[in-house]
Amino acid sequence: MSSVKKRWQIKPTLPPDIREAFSYAGYSPLLAQLLFNRGIASPEQAEEFFFSEAEGNPFDLPDMSEAVTRLRQALATGEPIVIYGDYDADGVTATALLTDVLQSLGGRVEAHIPHRVDEGYGLHVETLQDLHDRGCGLVVTVDCGIRSVTEAQFAQSIGLDLIITDHHSVGAALPPALAQIDPKRADSRYPFQDLSGVGVAYKLAQALLRTHKQAPQRTDARPVEEEALLDLVALGTVADLAPLIRENRVLVKQGLERLNRTDRPGLLELISSSRLQGPISANRISYVLGPRLNAAGRLDTAMASYHLLTTRFPDEARALAQELEECNRERQQLTVEAVEKARELALCVEETPSLIFVADPDILGGIAGLVASKLSEEFYRPSVVVQIDDEGVSRGSARSIPELNITSALDECSDLLERHGGHAAAAGFEVRNDLLHTLHQRLLNIADRELGGEELAPTLVVDAEVPLSQMTWETLTELHKLEPHGYGNRTPVFVSRRVQVKDSRIVGERHLKLSLSDGHAIWDAIAFRQAGKAAGLSYFADIAFTLEVNSWNGQDRLQLNVKDIRPSSD
Repeated sequence: MSSVKKRWQIKPTLPPDIREAFSYAGYSPLLAQLLFNRGIASPEQAEEFFFSEAEGNPFDLPDMSEAVTRLRQALATGEPIVIYGDYDADGVTATALLTDVLQSLGGRVEAHIPHRVDEGYGLHVETLQDLHDRGCGLVVTVDCGIRSVTEAQFAQSIGLDLIITDHHSVGAALPPALAQIDPKRADSRYPFQDLSGVGVAYKLAQALLRTHKQAPQRTDARPVEEEALLDLVALGTVADLAPLIRENRVLVKQGLERLNRTDRPGLLELISSSRLQGPISANRISYVLGPRLNAAGRLDTAMASYHLLTTRFPDEARALAQELEECNRERQQLTVEAVEKARELALCVEETPSLIFVADPDILGGIAGLVASKLSEEFYRPSVVVQIDDEGVSRGSARSIPELNITSALDECSDLLERHGGHAAAAGFEVRNDLLHTLHQRLLNIADRELGGEELAPTLVVDAEVPLSQMTWETLTELHKLEPHGYGNRTPVFVSRRVQVKDSRIVGERHLKLSLSDGHAIWDAIAFRQAGKAAGLSYFADIAFTLEVNSWNGQDRLQLNVKDIRPSSD
């Protein structure tokens, strides 16, 4: 088994009539091409893309009115409310957001985020019983619950009201809860299905705050402003890889503005401890802030991240940010070791199977998803990683490729699973140890059925072939108009042919530093994790790249971030 080469898919050239319409409206040919590649085929659609601030009406989400009515009842009577979240960045930000809003409305609120090892993902009967025994009559889930039919039935049986807010795929039956707010419900009238967990929590917050404005209940309420919540929405949405299109793009764009002037002590300390300088972008959430918020829940309890987001005390914030920093370093080291072990187990076979399945007691459940992602990225196969538990039930994480919906595949194996759920590209599950082999074989059969006969290779989508001379500061300014970039709204990728490789050297053991020329000017370039290609480079190369700024010693220079490089064919 070995890593696979990328396939370049260069987008078709803009049709002449559409190019002319964009040109007449003042758009450059390159920006028009980039917009067209993203499904925007007219200047009118472009104006909506760039300037729309439209958000959906929260009351178009199913069961929103029922949820608001019940929460207002609890607020009016001082009834305790528990926000039941998830231990990833999406769930933690959603928990912090909804707790913040309900407390600002005078509510008696506490948060519960399950321990990944002791409890595992989602609702649990024992926890619901404990909350009920402690006097709680109302539980609101965030980023979980839409597949928790058994747990919802139990809550109903003990008289515990349950409001579910979630964004994951809906199962065969809805849980019997007071409200099930999920834009993916088949009967949802909401115009956008792909909100994150924190996005759905934000819509509930909007509904509560707007209803309170129309009919205030408590004189001691000091309702938070909707806009003040958007930093949390941006963090959770980007970290959870929700597509940055339509309403998500609007929310993240506004949220980044808020994040860059946040007054939350925890976020200020998190940014400081991460040594970030300059504006916080979606990319920096993905690679710097998000992993730190996730780290606590991967190795221990996510409550440290929750307290970081909600504390108002700078000293506590500083200590919590440092704790997350240390936790993230430990997570990085453990991930490197686990990936190496998983690779060894995966490489035991001669041919690459349609699906990689690794089960081992020494791979921590908290990093199993990261390990599965690394395997899927390296071998371009759906990958499943399971931490075998000696108590009889193991937990696994799965990551997939676009050609296979991994949650649908697990749906076909539901008779073997204790519980499961997720998205098309990522999922989690619990399975009895005695059924692990059967699950492996069935998932492999499904993958063979869906992927068999295909030449599987990762596709690098290229927006346009351009000469290097077109990579200027003016071009970068145009590219910035398309931000925020992320999943679903990728950073534009370009290809230049027969570029001169003036110099190449390996830096940091894994990366390739390049000097490239078109015969007139020289560009700095960096190819991350591509040091292995150094030996095969010739004088002329074709490169696929993005354009970025490299800031060093107080100076800003344009830099090419090389996504793939190959010797020119002639």
